[in-house]
Amino acid sequence: MSTVASYTLVSVILVSLLSLLGIAFFLFEGSFVKKSLLYFVSFSTGGLLGDVFIHIMPDLAKRPATFGQSLYVLLGGIVFSFVIEKIIHWRHCHALPSEESADHHHSIGIMSATGESVHNFIDGIVIAASFLASIPIGISTTLAVIFHEVPHEIGNFAVLLHSGFNRKKAILLNLLSASTSILGAIFVLVSSTTLSSFTNSLLPFAAGNLLYIAGSDLIPELHKETAWRKSIGQLLALIGGMAVMYLLLFMER
Repeated sequence: MSTVASYTLVSVILVSLLSLLGIAFFLFEGSFVKKSLLYFVSFSTGGLLGDVFIHIMPDLAKRPATFGQSLYVLLGGIVFSFVIEKIIHWRHCHALPSEESADHHHSIGIMSATGESVHNFIDGIVIAASFLASIPIGISTTLAVIFHEVPHEIGNFAVLLHSGFNRKKAILLNLLSASTSILGAIFVLVSSTTLSSFTNSLLPFAAGNLLYIAGSDLIPELHKETAWRKSIGQLLALIGGMAVMYLLLFMER
């Protein structure tokens, strides 16, 4: 197995195992987890933005012949992420019965897990595409995804519990949905040997996906908190995430 494939598979397996972080609900008080998540969301936002503008975009700029085309692919990645999220939300709103029942709650949990499976499959594609560009970019992207997935996976676990699943079933379902990132990575690794033009477009596509997550999913959550002290804490955490991405530049030297 090549070095790139080894790094990629280890990374997506680690990302998949983050689904077990829902257990944190039982290690800490719920109020502590809830308060900490907001700052971690800030940190992960900085990590995602830092990965795009400190690692991925400069790498794309080193290829002036295709840089213009890469920007179009990046925009396509944003549009694709928008469409996928719209489909997931539409399924949540229209595929469920209106009455409150046990079946209704379980359906919400299953639909949430289905949406997460698609999201994690794309995460696997993003990570594999980054490692195909270079190992340092792959590592920085993996860390950015991990930063994002920590609060995300805890939130998913909470949704499954609220949907009526017991702890064991919630952990198992969350783990299964997270493991689709491995499938996404394998898809890219296999196709890279036969579809080189396709895989060359995956890095700007990954950048578009990361930008969409930061701008559409995470930043709006941060704006829900308006207290100035917490807002300053969010800003510091945001800068901290960017700083980590900057420090990773030294791996390339």
